[in-house]
Amino acid sequence: MDMIRIGIICPSEIALRRFLPALVQLPDFKFVGVAIANKTEWQGANDNIINSEKDKAREFITRYGGKFFDSYSQIVNSKEIEAIYLPLPPALHYKWAKLSLLAGKHILVEKPATTSLKCTTELITLASNNKLAIHENYMFAFHNQLSAINDIIQNGEIGDVRLYRISFGFPRRGSNDFRYNKTLGGGALLDCGGYTIKYASMLLGETVKIVYAHSNYIDGFDVDMFGSAALINEHGITVQIAYGMDNSYKCNLEVWGSRGCLTTGRVLTAPAGFVPEVKLEIGNEKEARKLSACDAFVKSIQRFQECIKDESVRKSNYGVISKQAELVDEFIEKAKLNG
Repeated sequence: MDMIRIGIICPSEIALRRFLPALVQLPDFKFVGVAIANKTEWQGANDNIINSEKDKAREFITRYGGKFFDSYSQIVNSKEIEAIYLPLPPALHYKWAKLSLLAGKHILVEKPATTSLKCTTELITLASNNKLAIHENYMFAFHNQLSAINDIIQNGEIGDVRLYRISFGFPRRGSNDFRYNKTLGGGALLDCGGYTIKYASMLLGETVKIVYAHSNYIDGFDVDMFGSAALINEHGITVQIAYGMDNSYKCNLEVWGSRGCLTTGRVLTAPAGFVPEVKLEIGNEKEARKLSACDAFVKSIQRFQECIKDESVRKSNYGVISKQAELVDEFIEKAKLNG
């Protein structure tokens, strides 16, 4: 396969603002078109909603070319397309990812891949049996700053690691935001909490496990609004995580070492062109060190491309997605014990 022809299910904000600007930088991909749901595919849809989605889709086409598909089913079954980008609310991922895989399409799905370990496992099995790629778009994992931070730690600049802390939270969004809608797969754990679990897993390695977890609720909402956990590996290294979607903004990493401390912000949300900075405190010495900018979305799409073309990368990526789903499931079970 030379050119990978890709279509988008749903004219979402992230697809227009982040995905397509990244995609056009990659010559091996071609944007074919964007689909809106018809009334049978979107419960509660009326003419006003459908017309609004059509207007959004036309903006995609005006700016990036491609064609309009008037249903998700039409784009899933289109012979013009080899791959689907799926930025729907989380509760809809499983259905449309499964139908896309059954139609022989590779899937780039926004995080979380699904809302349960069972559903994620089923998608991975289906993808594997059909030699198809499925990639969960935690794009921060591909940013240059993570490897630079790892180098600082591995070089021993702050000594032996005693503790990691990861915090990610943001102020309450509008009442119509899917994050606050249980039926759409809302909740802080599946949103910002997933980022912190993902990064903790990357820091701790294959033996990571959750030893404590708690989800917190607020009156008037039927989804979890903030939470915390502690994760540990076989060497006894701990990552404390905290997250929330009714919080003051924070997106920080702190690494506490035997000789010093490293801190940084925007570790999970650095946009294209943003120059990250780490602060090092070693004894009485303080240093602010600039790291390199990059476009993590571009690099995530490139990993998707590798999964499509390289069987070994594809199989490894199945394991990465599965591990994330297992840890979220483990968090839910631990949180029930503390509930």
